[in-house]
Amino acid sequence: MIRIFEELRGRGYDGGYDAVRRYARRWSKERGQSTAAAYLPLSFAPGEAYQFDWSHEVVLLSGTTVMVKAAHVRLCHSRMLFVRAYPRETQEMVFDAHDRAFALFKGTCTRGIYDNMKTAVETIFVGKGRL
Repeated sequence: MIRIFEELRGRGYDGGYDAVRRYARRWSKERGQSTAAAYLPLSFAPGEAYQFDWSHEVVLLSGTTVMVKAAHVRLCHSRMLFVRAYPRETQEMVFDAHDRAFALFKGTCTRGIYDNMKTAVETIFVGKGRL
């Protein structure tokens, strides 16, 4: 709902987030769980975008089972993947993963796609504002 609200704000909507959320909840209840038979393939130009996300993995290190965080950086056009394991999800590890991935890819893309990256930002503001 945040993304829809942000999109509406970008198109000139000056109402509040709660109004959008209430409308969406009512709309969803009225239409039930119906789905449409549609498929929209995504396509990206070379160098257009990469995706970044974390996963939690269980690994065996020197005979001890431990949980690690794996940083994933994937080029959207070629689907080329970079993965590196870290002990935690911290901002420094986000930066390190990007640095190493871009070195492997021999450059970066014009845009990055992130899913709820609390470790990549210091403060999240209303709308698209981030610090």
